[in-house]
Amino acid sequence: MKLPKIKNIALVAHDKMKADLVEWVRWNKEVLAQHKLICTGTTGRLIQDLLSKEKDSLPGQDFEVIRLKSGPLGGDQQLGAMIAEGKVHVLIFFWDPMEQQPHDVDVKALLRIAVLYNILTACNRSTADFLISSALFDEEDYDTRQKDYGDYLQRSIP
Repeated sequence: MKLPKIKNIALVAHDKMKADLVEWVRWNKEVLAQHKLICTGTTGRLIQDLLSKEKDSLPGQDFEVIRLKSGPLGGDQQLGAMIAEGKVHVLIFFWDPMEQQPHDVDVKALLRIAVLYNILTACNRSTADFLISSALFDEEDYDTRQKDYGDYLQRSIP
């Protein structure tokens, strides 16, 4: 899949990581303003609140924030479906490695689908910083070179 200049960036954070993600968004708002943001539930509300307060610092920039359901209520699965449909190009997911989540299976499925479709994925702030500051991030038509799973599909059919 070739990435467009304006990317659909999914932003997700577990409860104890939401403040970190909001701070990261504030720090990178100039870059993010050039793209479309997709967020799960509460994370989306927090980011919308932040961006509405910060809009004066970026005149002429309208942030597009699409809000899905909360992660435990199906938002992770909605996001996974969007990745499978090619509607998400980047996943920034600040997940909490110290706390078990009631929807861990959904989280694992989301991360699996991100790897399967070879989308840009960052699970911590350092990786997210490197990802959006890469010269390749702004390159139009970068080819993510998705693996062809045709052989796998043929093997799994009895």
